[in-house]
Amino acid sequence: MGRKAGLYINPKKFGGIVKPCMMEMTAFLNCLALNKQIDEKCTRQKELLITCTQAQKGRPKNAAKTINYHLQRLGRDKFH
Repeated sequence: MGRKAGLYINPKKFGGIVKPCMMEMTAFLNCLALNKQIDEKCTRQKELLITCTQAQKGRPKNAAKTINYHLQRLGRDKFH
């Protein structure tokens, strides 16, 4: 689809982009690892993660902002 004529950029190479709730999820997973997967000992981290993910629910992903969307759009115009 979007790989016609090599029009594709791997978004994983752009690691500097901050992902929402990554710090909260990392803190929760680290707490679980330290406490042998006992969920009750990590209630603070769990609450922070739930609060963060619920705050993200209202934000829709906008595909128009991704670089691959723009490359596909430009490729369609070029080849048609």
